[in-house]
Amino acid sequence: MKILFIIIILAAAVLLFAYYGYWRCFYSPLRNRNKKYKLPHGEQYEKEWGTMQKLITDMDTIPYEQVYTTAFDGLKLAARYYHVSDDTPLHIQFHGYHGSAARDFCGGNKLARESGGSTLVVDQRAHGKSEGSTIAFGINERRDCLSWIEYARQRFGKDRPIIIEGVSMGATTVLMASGMDLPDNVIGVTADCPYSSVKDIICKVCRDMHLPPAIIWPFIWLGARIYGRFDPNETSVIESVKNTRIPVLLIHGEEDLFVPCDMSREIAANCNSDLIFQTFPGAGHGLSYIVDEETYRNKVKEITDIMIKKFKEKEGR
Repeated sequence: MKILFIIIILAAAVLLFAYYGYWRCFYSPLRNRNKKYKLPHGEQYEKEWGTMQKLITDMDTIPYEQVYTTAFDGLKLAARYYHVSDDTPLHIQFHGYHGSAARDFCGGNKLARESGGSTLVVDQRAHGKSEGSTIAFGINERRDCLSWIEYARQRFGKDRPIIIEGVSMGATTVLMASGMDLPDNVIGVTADCPYSSVKDIICKVCRDMHLPPAIIWPFIWLGARIYGRFDPNETSVIESVKNTRIPVLLIHGEEDLFVPCDMSREIAANCNSDLIFQTFPGAGHGLSYIVDEETYRNKVKEITDIMIKKFKEKEGR
Protein backbone atom coordinates (compact mmCIF):
# COMPACT_ATOMS: atom_id res chain seq x y z
CA MET A 1 0.00 0.00 0.00
CA LYS A 2 2.82 2.38 0.84
CA ILE A 3 4.51 1.68 -2.51
CA LEU A 4 1.24 2.36 -4.35
CA PHE A 5 0.86 5.65 -2.50
CA ILE A 6 4.40 6.68 -3.46
CA ILE A 7 3.74 5.78 -7.09
CA ILE A 8 0.56 7.88 -7.10
CA ILE A 9 2.37 10.86 -5.57
CA LEU A 10 5.22 10.60 -8.10
CA ALA A 11 2.78 10.29 -11.01
CA ALA A 12 0.85 13.33 -9.78
CA ALA A 13 4.10 15.30 -9.48
CA VAL A 14 5.11 14.35 -13.04
CA LEU A 15 1.72 15.41 -14.39
CA LEU A 16 1.90 18.68 -12.44
CA PHE A 17 5.36 19.52 -13.79
CA ALA A 18 4.22 18.52 -17.28
CA TYR A 19 1.22 20.84 -17.05
CA TYR A 20 3.43 23.69 -15.86
CA GLY A 21 5.72 23.10 -18.85
CA TYR A 22 2.71 23.15 -21.19
CA TRP A 23 1.33 26.30 -19.57
CA ARG A 24 4.63 28.19 -19.79
CA CYS A 25 5.50 27.18 -23.36
CA PHE A 26 2.37 26.36 -25.32
CA TYR A 27 -0.75 27.79 -23.67
CA SER A 28 -2.14 31.02 -25.09
CA PRO A 29 -4.64 32.85 -22.83
CA LEU A 30 -7.15 35.18 -24.44
CA ARG A 31 -5.84 38.21 -22.54
CA ASN A 32 -2.49 38.03 -24.37
CA ARG A 33 -3.94 38.29 -27.86
CA ASN A 34 -4.43 41.22 -30.22
CA LYS A 35 -1.54 43.16 -28.67
CA LYS A 36 -0.12 44.25 -31.98
CA TYR A 37 1.80 47.14 -30.45
CA LYS A 38 3.37 45.06 -27.70
CA LEU A 39 7.11 45.30 -28.24
CA PRO A 40 9.50 42.55 -27.15
CA HIS A 41 11.80 43.58 -24.31
CA GLY A 42 15.34 44.75 -24.92
CA GLU A 43 17.39 47.63 -26.22
CA GLN A 44 17.46 46.22 -29.76
CA TYR A 45 13.71 46.75 -30.07
CA GLU A 46 13.38 49.94 -28.09
CA LYS A 47 15.60 51.91 -30.46
CA GLU A 48 13.52 50.75 -33.45
CA TRP A 49 10.16 51.36 -31.81
CA GLY A 50 9.37 54.55 -33.69
CA THR A 51 9.95 52.92 -37.08
CA MET A 52 7.92 49.84 -36.13
CA GLN A 53 5.04 51.90 -34.79
CA LYS A 54 4.79 53.88 -38.02
CA LEU A 55 4.86 50.71 -40.13
CA ILE A 56 2.13 49.12 -38.00
CA THR A 57 -0.02 52.26 -38.14
CA ASP A 58 0.39 52.50 -41.90
CA MET A 59 -0.60 48.85 -42.33
CA ASP A 60 -3.69 49.35 -40.16
CA THR A 61 -4.90 52.31 -42.20
CA ILE A 62 -4.94 50.37 -45.49
CA PRO A 63 -8.32 48.76 -46.24
CA TYR A 64 -8.36 44.98 -45.93
CA GLU A 65 -10.89 42.17 -45.95
CA GLN A 66 -11.24 39.96 -42.87
CA VAL A 67 -11.34 36.35 -44.06
CA TYR A 68 -11.54 32.92 -42.44
CA THR A 69 -10.81 29.29 -43.15
CA THR A 70 -11.07 26.02 -41.21
CA ALA A 71 -8.03 24.16 -39.87
CA PHE A 72 -7.45 20.41 -40.15
CA ASP A 73 -8.74 19.98 -36.57
CA GLY A 74 -11.81 22.19 -37.01
CA LEU A 75 -10.49 25.47 -35.57
CA LYS A 76 -11.63 28.70 -37.23
CA LEU A 77 -8.58 30.56 -38.53
CA ALA A 78 -8.51 34.27 -39.39
CA ALA A 79 -6.47 36.42 -41.77
CA ARG A 80 -6.42 39.84 -43.35
CA TYR A 81 -6.55 39.99 -47.14
CA TYR A 82 -4.92 43.03 -48.75
CA HIS A 83 -5.78 43.23 -52.44
CA VAL A 84 -3.27 44.83 -54.79
CA SER A 85 -3.25 42.86 -58.03
CA ASP A 86 -4.57 39.63 -59.55
CA ASP A 87 -1.57 39.28 -61.86
CA THR A 88 1.26 38.85 -59.37
CA PRO A 89 2.10 36.15 -56.80
CA LEU A 90 -0.06 36.01 -53.67
CA HIS A 91 1.97 36.25 -50.45
CA ILE A 92 0.68 34.24 -47.46
CA GLN A 93 2.38 35.59 -44.34
CA PHE A 94 2.76 34.00 -40.88
CA HIS A 95 3.80 35.88 -37.73
CA GLY A 96 5.80 34.69 -34.74
CA TYR A 97 5.26 33.28 -31.25
CA HIS A 98 2.88 35.46 -29.20
CA GLY A 99 3.17 37.99 -32.01
CA SER A 100 0.59 39.54 -34.30
CA ALA A 101 0.09 39.91 -38.02
CA ALA A 102 0.38 43.69 -37.92
CA ARG A 103 3.46 43.82 -35.70
CA ASP A 104 5.55 41.04 -37.18
CA PHE A 105 4.70 41.69 -40.84
CA CYS A 106 4.42 45.48 -40.86
CA GLY A 107 7.64 45.58 -42.90
CA GLY A 108 7.25 42.42 -44.97
CA ASN A 109 3.69 43.32 -45.90
CA LYS A 110 4.77 46.77 -47.05
CA LEU A 111 7.46 45.16 -49.18
CA ALA A 112 5.01 42.73 -50.78
CA ARG A 113 2.46 45.46 -51.52
CA GLU A 114 5.08 47.74 -53.06
CA SER A 115 6.14 44.89 -55.35
CA GLY A 116 2.53 44.63 -56.56
CA GLY A 117 1.63 41.54 -54.55
CA SER A 118 -1.63 40.89 -52.76
CA THR A 119 -1.28 39.38 -49.29
CA LEU A 120 -3.03 37.07 -46.86
CA VAL A 121 -1.68 38.03 -43.44
CA VAL A 122 -2.55 35.18 -41.09
CA ASP A 123 -3.45 35.18 -37.41
CA GLN A 124 -1.77 31.95 -36.34
CA ARG A 125 -3.83 29.54 -34.24
CA ALA A 126 -4.24 30.72 -30.64
CA HIS A 127 -3.39 34.27 -31.75
CA GLY A 128 -5.46 37.27 -32.79
CA LYS A 129 -8.89 36.38 -34.17
CA SER A 130 -8.02 32.72 -34.75
CA GLU A 131 -9.38 30.04 -32.46
CA GLY A 132 -7.37 27.68 -30.28
CA SER A 133 -5.51 27.83 -27.00
CA THR A 134 -2.35 25.85 -27.83
CA ILE A 135 0.65 27.24 -29.71
CA ALA A 136 2.39 24.26 -31.33
CA PHE A 137 5.60 26.05 -32.42
CA GLY A 138 5.00 25.17 -36.08
CA ILE A 139 4.00 21.50 -35.69
CA ASN A 140 0.25 22.09 -36.14
CA GLU A 141 0.73 25.48 -37.77
CA ARG A 142 2.38 23.90 -40.81
CA ARG A 143 -0.90 22.11 -41.48
CA ASP A 144 -2.72 25.43 -41.06
CA CYS A 145 -0.42 26.74 -43.79
CA LEU A 146 -1.81 24.03 -46.09
CA SER A 147 -5.34 25.13 -45.15
CA TRP A 148 -4.58 28.71 -46.19
CA ILE A 149 -2.99 27.54 -49.42
CA GLU A 150 -6.15 25.58 -50.22
CA TYR A 151 -8.28 28.62 -49.33
CA ALA A 152 -6.23 30.70 -51.77
CA ARG A 153 -6.49 28.07 -54.51
CA GLN A 154 -10.27 27.91 -54.15
CA ARG A 155 -10.66 31.68 -54.12
CA PHE A 156 -8.00 32.90 -56.54
CA GLY A 157 -7.55 29.91 -58.82
CA LYS A 158 -5.22 26.93 -58.85
CA ASP A 159 -2.82 28.63 -61.27
CA ARG A 160 -2.23 31.69 -59.09
CA PRO A 161 1.42 31.62 -57.89
CA ILE A 162 1.73 31.58 -54.09
CA ILE A 163 4.72 32.49 -51.93
CA ILE A 164 4.61 31.44 -48.27
CA GLU A 165 6.44 33.75 -45.86
CA GLY A 166 7.14 33.78 -42.15
CA VAL A 167 8.99 35.51 -39.31
CA SER A 168 10.37 33.61 -36.28
CA MET A 169 7.83 30.87 -35.45
CA GLY A 170 6.11 31.80 -38.70
CA ALA A 171 9.37 31.18 -40.55
CA THR A 172 9.60 27.77 -38.92
CA THR A 173 5.97 27.17 -39.89
CA VAL A 174 6.53 27.81 -43.60
CA LEU A 175 9.81 25.90 -43.72
CA MET A 176 8.16 22.89 -42.09
CA ALA A 177 5.28 23.21 -44.58
CA SER A 178 7.74 23.40 -47.47
CA GLY A 179 8.75 19.78 -46.89
CA MET A 180 5.15 18.58 -47.23
CA ASP A 181 3.20 17.75 -50.38
CA LEU A 182 2.51 21.25 -51.70
CA PRO A 183 0.47 22.16 -54.78
CA ASP A 184 2.46 23.11 -57.89
CA ASN A 185 1.43 26.76 -57.67
CA VAL A 186 3.31 27.26 -54.37
CA ILE A 187 6.46 28.66 -55.92
CA GLY A 188 8.69 29.56 -52.98
CA VAL A 189 9.39 30.30 -49.33
CA THR A 190 10.73 33.35 -47.49
CA ALA A 191 11.82 32.62 -43.92
CA ASP A 192 13.16 35.29 -41.56
CA CYS A 193 14.92 34.11 -38.35
CA PRO A 194 13.51 30.57 -37.99
CA TYR A 195 14.53 28.13 -35.29
CA SER A 196 15.72 24.67 -36.31
CA SER A 197 13.34 22.61 -34.15
CA VAL A 198 10.93 22.95 -31.24
CA LYS A 199 13.33 21.14 -28.93
CA ASP A 200 16.31 23.26 -29.99
CA ILE A 201 14.65 26.60 -29.28
CA ILE A 202 13.08 25.55 -25.98
CA CYS A 203 16.34 24.05 -24.73
CA LYS A 204 18.15 27.24 -25.77
CA VAL A 205 15.69 29.33 -23.71
CA CYS A 206 16.15 26.95 -20.77
CA ARG A 207 19.90 27.53 -20.90
CA ASP A 208 19.30 31.30 -21.03
CA MET A 209 17.26 30.92 -17.83
CA HIS A 210 20.01 28.80 -16.23
CA LEU A 211 17.74 25.73 -16.21
CA PRO A 212 19.04 22.26 -17.17
CA PRO A 213 17.48 21.36 -20.54
CA ALA A 214 18.10 17.63 -20.07
CA ILE A 215 15.83 17.69 -17.02
CA ILE A 216 13.29 20.30 -18.15
CA TRP A 217 12.68 19.18 -21.75
CA PRO A 218 11.08 15.77 -20.95
CA PHE A 219 8.41 17.49 -18.82
CA ILE A 220 7.74 20.08 -21.54
CA TRP A 221 7.50 17.34 -24.17
CA LEU A 222 5.10 15.37 -21.97
CA GLY A 223 2.98 18.47 -21.35
CA ALA A 224 2.67 19.05 -25.08
CA ARG A 225 1.65 15.44 -25.63
CA ILE A 226 -0.91 15.26 -22.80
CA TYR A 227 -2.35 18.77 -22.62
CA GLY A 228 -1.52 20.20 -26.06
CA ARG A 229 -2.19 16.96 -27.93
CA PHE A 230 0.75 17.31 -30.28
CA ASP A 231 4.27 15.89 -30.49
CA PRO A 232 7.01 18.56 -30.51
CA ASN A 233 9.38 15.96 -31.97
CA GLU A 234 7.07 15.07 -34.88
CA THR A 235 9.29 16.95 -37.30
CA SER A 236 11.87 19.73 -37.48
CA VAL A 237 12.94 22.37 -39.96
CA ILE A 238 16.17 20.45 -40.56
CA GLU A 239 14.24 17.36 -41.68
CA SER A 240 11.69 19.40 -43.63
CA VAL A 241 14.16 21.37 -45.77
CA LYS A 242 15.79 18.13 -46.88
CA ASN A 243 12.53 17.49 -48.76
CA THR A 244 11.92 21.05 -49.97
CA ARG A 245 11.74 21.37 -53.76
CA ILE A 246 10.93 25.07 -54.13
CA PRO A 247 13.28 28.08 -53.86
CA VAL A 248 13.97 29.39 -50.35
CA LEU A 249 15.08 32.79 -49.10
CA LEU A 250 16.56 32.38 -45.62
CA ILE A 251 17.26 35.54 -43.62
CA HIS A 252 18.71 36.01 -40.15
CA GLY A 253 20.04 38.87 -38.05
CA GLU A 254 23.58 38.23 -36.83
CA GLU A 255 22.82 39.85 -33.45
CA ASP A 256 19.69 37.78 -32.82
CA LEU A 257 19.63 37.18 -29.07
CA PHE A 258 16.56 34.94 -29.11
CA VAL A 259 17.00 32.57 -32.07
CA PRO A 260 20.74 32.13 -32.74
CA CYS A 261 21.86 32.83 -36.29
CA ASP A 262 23.63 29.46 -36.21
CA MET A 263 20.22 27.79 -36.40
CA SER A 264 19.72 29.28 -39.86
CA ARG A 265 23.23 28.26 -40.82
CA GLU A 266 22.33 24.68 -39.93
CA ILE A 267 19.08 24.96 -41.90
CA ALA A 268 20.97 26.32 -44.91
CA ALA A 269 23.45 23.45 -44.75
CA ASN A 270 20.61 20.92 -44.97
CA CYS A 271 18.44 22.64 -47.58
CA ASN A 272 18.25 20.69 -50.86
CA SER A 273 16.45 23.31 -52.94
CA ASP A 274 17.56 26.58 -54.55
CA LEU A 275 18.61 28.75 -51.63
CA ILE A 276 19.60 32.34 -50.97
CA PHE A 277 20.91 32.71 -47.42
CA GLN A 278 21.50 36.25 -46.20
CA THR A 279 22.59 37.35 -42.74
CA PHE A 280 22.31 40.95 -41.52
CA PRO A 281 25.10 42.39 -39.34
CA GLY A 282 23.78 44.32 -36.35
CA ALA A 283 20.22 43.04 -36.69
CA GLY A 284 18.34 41.56 -33.75
CA HIS A 285 15.49 39.06 -33.84
CA GLY A 286 13.10 39.91 -36.67
CA LEU A 287 14.76 43.29 -37.26
CA SER A 288 16.71 42.63 -40.47
CA TYR A 289 14.24 44.56 -42.64
CA ILE A 290 14.42 47.63 -40.41
CA VAL A 291 18.22 47.53 -40.03
CA ASP A 292 18.97 47.22 -43.77
CA GLU A 293 15.85 47.65 -45.89
CA GLU A 294 17.78 47.99 -49.16
CA THR A 295 19.59 44.66 -48.88
CA TYR A 296 16.42 42.97 -47.63
CA ARG A 297 14.45 44.33 -50.57
CA ASN A 298 17.12 43.28 -53.07
CA LYS A 299 17.27 39.72 -51.73
CA VAL A 300 13.49 39.38 -51.82
CA LYS A 301 13.46 40.56 -55.45
CA GLU A 302 16.31 38.19 -56.32
CA ILE A 303 14.57 35.11 -54.92
CA THR A 304 11.18 36.17 -56.33
CA ASP A 305 12.67 36.39 -59.81
CA ILE A 306 14.05 32.86 -59.37
CA MET A 307 10.69 31.60 -58.11
CA ILE A 308 8.75 33.04 -61.03
CA LYS A 309 11.28 31.84 -63.59
CA LYS A 310 11.16 28.27 -62.27
CA PHE A 311 7.36 28.34 -62.09
CA LYS A 312 7.11 29.46 -65.71
CA GLU A 313 9.60 26.81 -66.82
CA LYS A 314 7.61 24.13 -65.02
CA GLU A 315 4.38 25.35 -66.55
CA GLY A 316 5.98 25.54 -70.00
CA ARG A 317 5.20 29.22 -70.36
